[in-house]
Amino acid sequence: MSDKIKPDAGRPLSPGAIALMLVLCISWGFNQIAIKLALPDIPPMLQATFRSIGALPVLLIVARLRGVKFFGRDGSLWPGVLAGVLFGFEFVLIYQGLRLTTASRAVVFLYTAPFFVALGSFRLLGERLRASQWTGLALSFAGVAVAIGMPQANVDASVVLGDLMIVGGGALWGATTVIAKGTKLRNAPPEKALGYQVAISIPILAAAAWLSGEKFTHAPGLLAISVVTYQAIWVVGLTFTIWFALVQAYSASKLSAFTFITPLFGVVASYLIMHDELTLAFGAAAVLVIAGLYLVNRSEVTGPEVVPDPNVPA
Repeated sequence: MSDKIKPDAGRPLSPGAIALMLVLCISWGFNQIAIKLALPDIPPMLQATFRSIGALPVLLIVARLRGVKFFGRDGSLWPGVLAGVLFGFEFVLIYQGLRLTTASRAVVFLYTAPFFVALGSFRLLGERLRASQWTGLALSFAGVAVAIGMPQANVDASVVLGDLMIVGGGALWGATTVIAKGTKLRNAPPEKALGYQVAISIPILAAAAWLSGEKFTHAPGLLAISVVTYQAIWVVGLTFTIWFALVQAYSASKLSAFTFITPLFGVVASYLIMHDELTLAFGAAAVLVIAGLYLVNRSEVTGPEVVPDPNVPA
């Protein structure tokens, strides 16, 4: 964060900031549904490739407007390359997993990522976890175990495989964030940190599409084109910029308290839009995961200001 722009930790969120945060959480929660809506017309790896291709120029334009130097030497190249490789394989798992599982299950399992961040930071970066964070990790583990392990009429082996692929994607998302926290990538502008990931993911996702033998069997419809455009321009390219602008003006710890409701929006939207079946067991599991996410992300009132995560909206 620039030394010239410091958020006021005591500044209350304005109604406009609260409204923007709700829009961001809804947008991020809807993202897995957008992927599912496009799958009948655009195969998963091609869809992910087009998303990254479309997002990259948006990031470059935003960086140019903000005066960010993408190609300056700052020691972030190799950490950025590693983060980009992980980012690419993260979306291989997520997009392929969404072929097998439902959007409601995917949005819950994907948001296990903060728990992998907490564990990785504890093991690799020497960060201490509070008792509430350990409780959050335990709740999240219990929620995932209930959702995957409890027999349910609408869940078979292929759905469980999709669930595990989404959890794997969440783990790679968490690993990418740990790299961003523990290397010189931490000091790079967030647009540049995300730019590495989006750019390097393009050949990885394109190769995955080629190896999978994906091809178009018919011209994509307007809905498919619209939701892929939504993912590329809005989710990856612009919601991140809005998030960072809010972090510059307000306490990141106050803002991050909103992000735990993202899976809730995703589950509700999946039920309303995709007509996913929501069982009592899965509802209980989702509550455990969301409660755990809140506890892991919750900052102490007197604690240090949180460094914004450059991977939040991606």
